[in-house]
Amino acid sequence: MLEYENQMLLDIVSTDGLVLAAKGLGLERVFQALLKIYSDPGNLVLVLGTTDQEEQYFIQALNTDEQVKKKARKITTDISIPERQRVYLEGGVLFITTRILVVDLLMERVPIHLITGILLYRAHQTAMSCQETFILRLFRQKNKTGFIKAFSTAPGSFRSGFSSVERAMRNLFLAHLYLWPRFRSEVTESLAVAQPDVVELHMELTPAMMTIQTAVLDLVNFTLQELRRLNPTLEGYDEMTVENAISKAFHKILQKELDPVWHQLSWKTKQLVADIKTLRLLLTYLTQYDCITFYAFVSSLRTTENAMRSGGWMILDAAETLFMTAKERLFGKCKDAQDFEKKRKKLTSKSSINDDLSFETNPKWEALIEVMNEIKTDVAKNESKDRVFSDKVLILTSDDRTSTQVQDVLSDGPKALLVRLYNKSLGEKYGFIPGGLTPTERCDLTDSKKEPKHKGLGKKSKIGNGQTLTQMARTEEAIEAKLLQVTDSPLVLVQSIQVGIFELYKMVYELKPRFVIMYDIEMSVVRLLEVFQAKHPDYQIRVFFMMFDKSVEEQAYLTTLRKEKEAFEGLIKEKSSMVIPNDREGRSGENPDLLRDASKASDIIMEKSNASTRKGGGELVMGSSKIIVDMREFRSELPSLIHRRGIDIEPVTIEVGDYILTPEICVERKSISDLIGSLQNGRLFNQATSMTRFYPKPMLLIEFDQNKPFALQGKYYMSRDIGSSDITARLQLLTIHFPKLRILWSPSPHATAELFEDLKKGREQPCAEKAAAISMDFIDDYSVDRFNPAIHDFVSKLPGITSTNVFAVLNRAENLADLINYSQEELSDILGSKQNAEILYSALHEKSEPVEGGNANGPNMKRKMAQREQGGKSRGRFKTKRKN
Repeated sequence: MLEYENQMLLDIVSTDGLVLAAKGLGLERVFQALLKIYSDPGNLVLVLGTTDQEEQYFIQALNTDEQVKKKARKITTDISIPERQRVYLEGGVLFITTRILVVDLLMERVPIHLITGILLYRAHQTAMSCQETFILRLFRQKNKTGFIKAFSTAPGSFRSGFSSVERAMRNLFLAHLYLWPRFRSEVTESLAVAQPDVVELHMELTPAMMTIQTAVLDLVNFTLQELRRLNPTLEGYDEMTVENAISKAFHKILQKELDPVWHQLSWKTKQLVADIKTLRLLLTYLTQYDCITFYAFVSSLRTTENAMRSGGWMILDAAETLFMTAKERLFGKCKDAQDFEKKRKKLTSKSSINDDLSFETNPKWEALIEVMNEIKTDVAKNESKDRVFSDKVLILTSDDRTSTQVQDVLSDGPKALLVRLYNKSLGEKYGFIPGGLTPTERCDLTDSKKEPKHKGLGKKSKIGNGQTLTQMARTEEAIEAKLLQVTDSPLVLVQSIQVGIFELYKMVYELKPRFVIMYDIEMSVVRLLEVFQAKHPDYQIRVFFMMFDKSVEEQAYLTTLRKEKEAFEGLIKEKSSMVIPNDREGRSGENPDLLRDASKASDIIMEKSNASTRKGGGELVMGSSKIIVDMREFRSELPSLIHRRGIDIEPVTIEVGDYILTPEICVERKSISDLIGSLQNGRLFNQATSMTRFYPKPMLLIEFDQNKPFALQGKYYMSRDIGSSDITARLQLLTIHFPKLRILWSPSPHATAELFEDLKKGREQPCAEKAAAISMDFIDDYSVDRFNPAIHDFVSKLPGITSTNVFAVLNRAENLADLINYSQEELSDILGSKQNAEILYSALHEKSEPVEGGNANGPNMKRKMAQREQGGKSRGRFKTKRKN
């Protein structure tokens, strides 16, 4: 490890904190070293926030290390509960999903007091996630000694919003912030020891490409102006610039800004957001691909349907310039339709691809061929015995499609590739170009398409004179013979950076290329090569940077560098003025975020202090209250907020409802997006049906996002087919069909937790076994349609009859006389409850007499039965007399 990596590791091992490092500086190696330290049976370390690819990389690295005493393991749903409990007790490093861990913590399957610590890898995602913060709060409430360490390579994520990094550290119970930007002195000094030989190749855009780029930028500017005009709230939004619009992350940033009012926006605003994405894609295609691929994409946009659906940019002069110039790159400038037809016939009459073609070649292709010739010349001059293994060329592209084109350019040449692309994309429309590849080249091309692609060596990686590695891999003897016969052609591997930083890291360190061609520049990959060179000072590598001068490609890369630098500078300034409480880590027990109470944190602390001084150290004792929560609901924030209010939650897989507050109250929670979808596909109707059949008080909770307006309809929200798809109209139909269904409106999850607490006050606690036993399979057997609605309504109102036993009574008793003849023991067997059986038996065998005044002691059903006995004439109150 380099000097700054060692320092980074020492800092985080000695003191818990949040590590923010620049992309490509090797944070994954520091994290791997930390995992190795804690890979011991005496430790129990839980790792959260990793992707499947990252888990696979870390587990493989740990399990192949002979110095690791305890192998790392991944906990999934395939492992049974008893097996998970055994794995927890065995210790070591465990990669686990948040959904499994939060349930095991609540059910006390994890020995919390034995957990050594928790590691969070993607802190920029987990810090604001409800599940991770819930897990850390459960952990810190019962474990005051375990560590919490967080890591991230996205400093920009902690600059969005007010005091974002401070809020993240509060959620993570961390008091220290470690910043490692590229311009930090330790990093600069470590990387300056040995630097790669860098050759920058700045290509000029062709006149046609420059014209197209200018036209598209004008269209982007127009689209942004339209967005600001239609949405005045975006006027003060600093990110709404053309410079930011060309970056990859702009669409996500804009979507996040508009998301709070997305359902209120007009269709034109939504289309303008989509148009910005399309225009940025045009800018990418312009420098990334050939003129034929670009023209085919532009032609697909120029349709009547797209013109009517677009936000208005297609009718501008800049759009016409875009379309015409894209066509000129193929056929040249045409005065009129006759001139175009003449040039088209001339193009399709070419007898050989060696003839002059009007296709414009991508300047990057020509520069790439020149670089490859230069590398071959350099290899020939510096012959060595181990040249077979050292003279390797790695070409890095942005995506798989570019990798394929680069391979074809190196093997077939630009002209042959353009002719093949033309015949494939436009030949049927404009006529095919005769000639092309030789039979041998066609055969090789067919073989390369048929054979599978190998991971780790790039997509259809090529060697020498157009021969692919997949073709070489037919037999082991062929591979050895080919490597031994290498003369003046180095091994060339083409790899897309979409495989991820871990695969690229493995490839660079295992392959050890002598030459690296950055066909497309990525900031993290550039730093990866810097770190590789610093770790191998005796192995000099040469890096070729290929970039269009004065292009969107160059500006996007520079913008990425500038944004990262500004993010770190802002974090450094915020860190200098950050106020961290002494109890931030929650080890002393005074952290207000660990208290489970609905009152204010300050009031609780004062009350606890008074209790400690007046009552000899007594503690606040919360009343026992419980809510049954469906397992799928732990993706939301609500279970964490309910638990924070002092209510115990029991995770159970239930088929009817999402939250069981009491034996009678069942709640189905819907966000706005879920509500719209459930109303449209009819799922909400089935859910309401099941709730009303099994619970006396079914409720539908419509929960809004706290960052969105508390309104179902906005000024722009007006559907064309309002009769069938309007949300309000469908909700009205739902309430008419289910009179017992109650609708709860909540502006945020915090309000929902408070509402649930109020609904539970003074009520019986639910039973998890009964809630889990209710299945959708019972609905057909217990269908209301099988019984007379009037009889079902009458029986359901008898004392002792509930929604869970009403169907048992209707199935066993033929009529009311049959029900009266049952003994109390028989009723107990039918109802499944001695208490309910006693209540029902008493109601059926008591005689009630009317009373003109006074209070009635019996239930409502007794008064109704007395009224029926007297023909319904008496309307006075009743008192109950028991038979002798």
